[in-house]
Amino acid sequence: MDDGEEIRGLLHRYCERVDAGDWAGVGALFADGALADEHGTELARGSEAVAAFYERGTQLHDGSPRTKHLVIGTALEPRSPEGVVVARSSYLVLQALDGMALQPIITGRYLDSFARRSHGTWAFVERRFLVDLMGDLSHHLRFSL
Repeated sequence: MDDGEEIRGLLHRYCERVDAGDWAGVGALFADGALADEHGTELARGSEAVAAFYERGTQLHDGSPRTKHLVIGTALEPRSPEGVVVARSSYLVLQALDGMALQPIITGRYLDSFARRSHGTWAFVERRFLVDLMGDLSHHLRFSL
């Protein structure tokens, strides 16, 4: 597997874990990394803080947020000589609940930075969330954007 495939695999694992409500699993992806808003203001850093951020902010319905996160159009930009790779992606989040049809609830962009760990695998350094369009988030988030 090449570096690009490994990084795209991390993006995919993030989506799977969020959609499963696996906050510890999401946190593990950010063991050495941080979540930030679009301006770079840090929201959480490290496994436990990232897991707590998602647990605090996301509504579950029978153990799951009942969402499907899709990451598309990922472009990778190596930043040599630091060895950091920046990934620019678009995201779309869908949600369906009993009594609520499947619908898009938010779209935006991720600006992710990745670095190679000492044992050779890639890891998140930072994820910035940028929101483009919002739908009905009242059944997904416990706070307002």
